[in-house]
Amino acid sequence: MKTKKKIVLLGMMGSGKSTIGAILSKKLNKSFVDIDKKIEIFQKKKIHQIFKDKGEVFFRELEQDFTLSFLEQKKDIVISIGGGAFLNEKIRKSIKDNSLSFWLDWDAETLVKRTINNKKRPLINGLNKSEIRKIIKERNKIYIKSDFRIFCENHKKNEIVDIIKNILEKNENSN
Repeated sequence: MKTKKKIVLLGMMGSGKSTIGAILSKKLNKSFVDIDKKIEIFQKKKIHQIFKDKGEVFFRELEQDFTLSFLEQKKDIVISIGGGAFLNEKIRKSIKDNSLSFWLDWDAETLVKRTINNKKRPLINGLNKSEIRKIIKERNKIYIKSDFRIFCENHKKNEIVDIIKNILEKNENSN
Protein backbone atom coordinates (compact mmCIF):
# COMPACT_ATOMS: atom_id res chain seq x y z
CA MET A 1 0.00 0.00 0.00
CA LYS A 2 1.36 3.41 -0.94
CA THR A 3 -0.02 6.41 0.95
CA LYS A 4 0.65 9.88 -0.40
CA LYS A 5 1.40 11.64 2.85
CA LYS A 6 3.71 11.42 5.79
CA ILE A 7 2.25 9.64 8.79
CA VAL A 8 2.80 11.16 12.23
CA LEU A 9 2.18 9.29 15.46
CA LEU A 10 1.53 11.41 18.51
CA GLY A 11 0.42 10.93 22.09
CA MET A 12 1.63 10.84 25.65
CA MET A 13 4.94 9.39 26.67
CA GLY A 14 4.46 5.66 27.09
CA SER A 15 1.78 5.45 24.40
CA GLY A 16 3.91 3.28 22.11
CA LYS A 17 4.63 5.78 19.33
CA SER A 18 8.14 4.45 18.66
CA THR A 19 7.13 0.79 18.77
CA ILE A 20 3.99 1.23 16.66
CA GLY A 21 5.87 3.51 14.24
CA ALA A 22 8.60 0.93 13.63
CA ILE A 23 6.07 -1.84 12.93
CA LEU A 24 3.83 0.39 10.80
CA SER A 25 6.71 1.67 8.67
CA LYS A 26 7.78 -1.91 7.85
CA LYS A 27 4.24 -2.87 6.87
CA LEU A 28 3.92 0.23 4.67
CA ASN A 29 7.43 -0.11 3.27
CA LYS A 30 8.35 3.42 4.41
CA SER A 31 11.26 4.80 6.38
CA PHE A 32 10.71 5.42 10.09
CA VAL A 33 11.93 8.46 12.01
CA ASP A 34 11.78 8.70 15.79
CA ILE A 35 12.38 12.39 16.53
CA ASP A 36 13.52 11.78 20.12
CA LYS A 37 16.08 9.20 18.91
CA LYS A 38 17.35 11.63 16.24
CA ILE A 39 17.82 14.31 18.93
CA GLU A 40 19.63 11.84 21.21
CA ILE A 41 22.00 10.85 18.40
CA PHE A 42 22.65 14.49 17.48
CA GLN A 43 23.28 15.51 21.10
CA LYS A 44 25.03 12.23 22.02
CA LYS A 45 22.84 12.19 25.16
CA LYS A 46 19.54 10.71 26.28
CA ILE A 47 16.55 13.08 26.45
CA HIS A 48 16.49 13.12 30.27
CA GLN A 49 20.17 14.13 30.27
CA ILE A 50 19.52 16.94 27.77
CA PHE A 51 16.73 18.24 30.05
CA LYS A 52 19.04 18.02 33.05
CA ASP A 53 22.07 19.63 31.38
CA LYS A 54 20.47 22.25 29.13
CA GLY A 55 16.84 22.55 30.21
CA GLU A 56 13.44 22.09 28.62
CA VAL A 57 13.56 25.27 26.50
CA PHE A 58 16.76 24.08 24.77
CA PHE A 59 15.20 20.65 24.17
CA ARG A 60 11.95 22.11 22.78
CA GLU A 61 13.91 24.26 20.31
CA LEU A 62 15.81 21.20 19.09
CA GLU A 63 12.57 19.21 18.94
CA GLN A 64 10.94 21.93 16.81
CA ASP A 65 13.91 22.15 14.43
CA PHE A 66 14.18 18.37 13.95
CA THR A 67 10.42 17.80 13.63
CA LEU A 68 9.90 20.60 11.11
CA SER A 69 12.87 19.50 9.02
CA PHE A 70 11.46 15.96 8.66
CA LEU A 71 7.92 17.21 8.03
CA GLU A 72 9.11 19.51 5.26
CA GLN A 73 11.08 16.83 3.40
CA LYS A 74 9.56 15.46 0.21
CA LYS A 75 9.93 11.84 1.34
CA ASP A 76 6.90 9.93 2.59
CA ILE A 77 7.87 8.58 6.00
CA VAL A 78 6.40 7.48 9.31
CA ILE A 79 7.36 9.88 12.11
CA SER A 80 7.07 9.39 15.86
CA ILE A 81 7.11 12.76 17.63
CA GLY A 82 7.80 13.42 21.28
CA GLY A 83 4.89 13.58 23.72
CA GLY A 84 5.04 17.37 23.95
CA ALA A 85 5.78 18.18 20.30
CA PHE A 86 2.15 18.43 19.13
CA LEU A 87 1.57 21.13 21.78
CA ASN A 88 3.90 23.38 19.74
CA GLU A 89 1.74 25.44 17.35
CA LYS A 90 4.36 25.54 14.54
CA ILE A 91 4.82 21.77 14.70
CA ARG A 92 1.07 21.17 14.87
CA LYS A 93 0.44 23.39 11.82
CA SER A 94 3.17 21.66 9.82
CA ILE A 95 1.78 18.24 10.78
CA LYS A 96 -1.71 19.32 9.67
CA ASP A 97 -0.30 20.69 6.37
CA ASN A 98 2.13 17.88 5.54
CA SER A 99 0.86 14.62 7.00
CA LEU A 100 -1.87 12.47 8.42
CA SER A 101 -1.69 12.40 12.20
CA PHE A 102 -2.70 9.58 14.51
CA TRP A 103 -3.17 10.04 18.25
CA LEU A 104 -2.37 6.84 20.15
CA ASP A 105 -4.89 7.29 22.94
CA TRP A 106 -4.79 5.17 26.10
CA ASP A 107 -6.64 5.28 29.41
CA ALA A 108 -4.87 7.63 31.81
CA GLU A 109 -4.35 4.80 34.31
CA THR A 110 -2.50 2.71 31.71
CA LEU A 111 -0.20 5.63 30.89
CA VAL A 112 0.40 6.36 34.57
CA LYS A 113 1.38 2.72 35.19
CA ARG A 114 3.71 2.72 32.18
CA THR A 115 5.52 5.92 33.09
CA ILE A 116 5.35 6.68 36.83
CA ASN A 117 8.55 4.89 37.84
CA ASN A 118 10.52 5.64 34.68
CA LYS A 119 13.38 7.94 35.64
CA LYS A 120 14.04 8.67 31.93
CA ARG A 121 10.84 10.74 31.61
CA PRO A 122 12.01 14.21 32.70
CA LEU A 123 8.63 15.93 32.65
CA ILE A 124 7.03 13.49 35.07
CA ASN A 125 10.05 12.45 37.12
CA GLY A 126 9.06 12.87 40.76
CA LEU A 127 5.36 13.54 40.07
CA ASN A 128 2.60 11.59 41.76
CA LYS A 129 -0.24 9.81 39.92
CA SER A 130 -2.66 12.70 40.16
CA GLU A 131 -0.08 15.17 38.78
CA ILE A 132 0.61 12.85 35.83
CA ARG A 133 -3.15 12.45 35.22
CA LYS A 134 -3.44 16.26 35.11
CA ILE A 135 -0.71 16.47 32.40
CA ILE A 136 -2.50 13.74 30.42
CA LYS A 137 -5.83 15.58 30.68
CA GLU A 138 -4.27 18.88 29.53
CA ARG A 139 -2.40 17.32 26.62
CA ASN A 140 -5.46 15.38 25.48
CA LYS A 141 -7.15 18.74 24.79
CA ILE A 142 -4.49 19.33 22.11
CA TYR A 143 -4.03 15.73 20.93
CA ILE A 144 -7.73 15.67 19.95
CA LYS A 145 -6.78 18.02 17.09
CA SER A 146 -5.03 15.12 15.33
CA ASP A 147 -6.57 13.73 12.15
CA PHE A 148 -7.37 10.36 13.71
CA ARG A 149 -7.75 9.13 17.28
CA ILE A 150 -6.82 5.51 17.86
CA PHE A 151 -8.24 3.98 21.04
CA CYS A 152 -5.42 1.60 21.92
CA GLU A 153 -6.70 0.11 25.17
CA ASN A 154 -7.12 -3.69 24.96
CA HIS A 155 -5.35 -3.90 21.59
CA LYS A 156 -2.07 -5.61 20.84
CA LYS A 157 0.64 -3.74 18.90
CA ASN A 158 -0.16 -5.42 15.58
CA GLU A 159 -3.87 -4.72 16.03
CA ILE A 160 -3.14 -1.01 16.51
CA VAL A 161 -0.99 -1.05 13.37
CA ASP A 162 -3.81 -2.77 11.45
CA ILE A 163 -6.32 -0.16 12.64
CA ILE A 164 -4.05 2.59 11.30
CA LYS A 165 -3.48 0.71 8.02
CA ASN A 166 -7.25 0.32 7.55
CA ILE A 167 -7.79 4.04 8.09
CA LEU A 168 -5.01 4.82 5.60
CA GLU A 169 -6.56 2.50 3.01
CA LYS A 170 -10.00 4.09 3.45
CA ASN A 171 -8.44 7.56 3.25
CA GLU A 172 -6.49 6.61 0.11
CA ASN A 173 -9.61 5.19 -1.56
CA SER A 174 -11.66 8.29 -0.82
CA ASN A 175 -9.16 10.59 -2.58
